[in-house]
Amino acid sequence: MTVAIADDERVVRDGLRAILETRDDIEVVGAAGDGGAALRLAAAAAPDVLLLDVRMPGGDGLWV
Repeated sequence: MTVAIADDERVVRDGLRAILETRDDIEVVGAAGDGGAALRLAAAAAPDVLLLDVRMPGGDGLWV
């Protein structure tokens, strides 16, 4: 399964990536720090799952 992470807090992005990368069946394909970057990442990487923060600058997780 491929996963992309979007959160405006770098420590959250890095923490989620570290946890998810311990799994052999999960590949983190990218991370974004705001809504616009999350939308571009989703379009470019087409992950199976997009983990989104509900409140981010540049468009929240519900907008993306």
